[in-house]
Amino acid sequence: MKNPAFKLFCAAFASVLLTVFGSAAAQASRPNIVFILADDLGFTDTAPYGSEINTPTISALAAQGLRFSNYHTAGSCAPSRAMLLTGVDSHRAGVPNIPEMLPPEQTQHPNYRGVLSRNVVTIATLLQDQGYHTYIAGKWHLGMTPDLLPSARGFERSFIMADSGADNWEQKPYLPIYEQANWFADGKRTTLPDDFYSSRFLIDKTIEFIDSNASDGKPFFAYVPFQAVHLPVQAPQEFIDRYMDTYNGGWDELRRQRYLKAVELGLVPKNSAMVDMQTTADWDALTPAQKKYQAKRMAVYAAMVEAMDFHIGRLISHLKDIGEYENTIFVFTSDNGAEPSGPVHPDTTVTRFALGRQGYKNDYETLGLKGSFNSIGPSFASAAASPLSYYKFYSGEGGMRVPLIIAGERLPSQSVMTSAFTFATDIAPTILELAGTAAPEPRFGELRYGGRKIEPITGRSLLPLIKGEQNRIYDPDEPIGYELGGNSALFQGDYKIVLNRGPVGDGKWYLYNIVEDPSETRDLSKREPKRFQDMLNAYVRYTKDNGVLPVPKGFNAQQQVALNGLRERAGPAILIGILLVLTLLPFVLYARARRKGQSE
Repeated sequence: MKNPAFKLFCAAFASVLLTVFGSAAAQASRPNIVFILADDLGFTDTAPYGSEINTPTISALAAQGLRFSNYHTAGSCAPSRAMLLTGVDSHRAGVPNIPEMLPPEQTQHPNYRGVLSRNVVTIATLLQDQGYHTYIAGKWHLGMTPDLLPSARGFERSFIMADSGADNWEQKPYLPIYEQANWFADGKRTTLPDDFYSSRFLIDKTIEFIDSNASDGKPFFAYVPFQAVHLPVQAPQEFIDRYMDTYNGGWDELRRQRYLKAVELGLVPKNSAMVDMQTTADWDALTPAQKKYQAKRMAVYAAMVEAMDFHIGRLISHLKDIGEYENTIFVFTSDNGAEPSGPVHPDTTVTRFALGRQGYKNDYETLGLKGSFNSIGPSFASAAASPLSYYKFYSGEGGMRVPLIIAGERLPSQSVMTSAFTFATDIAPTILELAGTAAPEPRFGELRYGGRKIEPITGRSLLPLIKGEQNRIYDPDEPIGYELGGNSALFQGDYKIVLNRGPVGDGKWYLYNIVEDPSETRDLSKREPKRFQDMLNAYVRYTKDNGVLPVPKGFNAQQQVALNGLRERAGPAILIGILLVLTLLPFVLYARARRKGQSE
């Protein structure tokens, strides 16, 4: 029978079947993506990067993926998070600094609000529009008005903490600049359970979200931005017990041990030097009781890292149980380097008084447990960043160079390391390409998405590195600029110019080859004046192209946080002042000591 109408019907039916089943097959072949973001984790804080901390889950990811030894992010959380989720420079994304640290002179400008601008689109939005389920459980810190929460920026399900940090055991703020710890579930304010511990709870929520749609065959994107190891540093007792004797040798010994391990692992060159941070206190000058207390501060920190690793392991075990592990790609990194804030000697009467007003104690016996406030201070922070210089907030390598692992059984790179320079804006386009999702393309000379004009992604996909097709993604003469709170840098090939403001930096520009000298010990500005000047000129162009504003004269980042807190709350001025003094004291003492040394 040769009925033309019947033949036409058969052809149309076959086309429909092909579309339906072909689309389903294509959807099934797309990988799940789990993006894990640690908070304030230093360069050598995990075992694959030279740490003594037990991190078997992260080690297993490194063994089945690609480790990056030259990956850079912003020196503070919110700017990093904006770049990671959009692939756009933090200044263009509206988050040049955390909102708590922006001076009023800058917030008058539309790109200096400290919250994620509407002129950028998140990878969650792009993935959701292409059929992905999108989940987030953890720290957001990109805005808390309804139009800025994850539920309005592409996340189908969310349970997030909107602040810069919060307690890990209960729902309370960690600093008096906040009236409360602001947690939201699917866009609405919520409360935490009585048995809350951040790392465990965030993984529980992620598993819950994944299971809620596990039967529909669609891939998922799960973003897990941990609170670990942000202030306050807290961990369960069983993890703390494992490290009680680990740090008795002090921060200098730990920094040296990690340096040697980093060399052994090939993370830094064998002939690289290591600068001693001048904000590091004299361990030998401490009393036995002080040494014991300081060692436990770091033991709690290590415990918090291992607890995070343990709960990541729970997520991976669950993915194996439900048959999704082999089709999942993992991205693990940190938002910036180790956190130096906190007094050198926290066990003082003044410190105890200030913490008590905030509802915290820091007794040795309960350090790290519920009701306890702990930090590691600038001395152990320099060890967490070993062998790099500086730490969080600053533009030294210790503030910007952090671990990055991209892993998955379906990826070609297994237990491989690359020294190629990479940047935070590269994560978004990498995730999009791994998911087979195209970035928005301009039409008629204008880039728009969702009915609005948006900024283009400036990062590069890391897939050529993952596939082993290239050994670098940026040309040697291609500049990548950066600025945060007046601390500045520009990368070009193997080189970097950097300026760090006080009280730790001296406000001068330096030139380093960060491949041969990742610890920034040998200034090349006088040896290579032309390169130095060319890079300075490129930095000026970067500031003009990206609307970078100068910081006001006398700007002090930590002081600005306190001032902004007072302005917002008009509250406990004395308490905020005390906490400010405690935070700044080690840096002030360092600055005075350096001036004294220069005058002698």
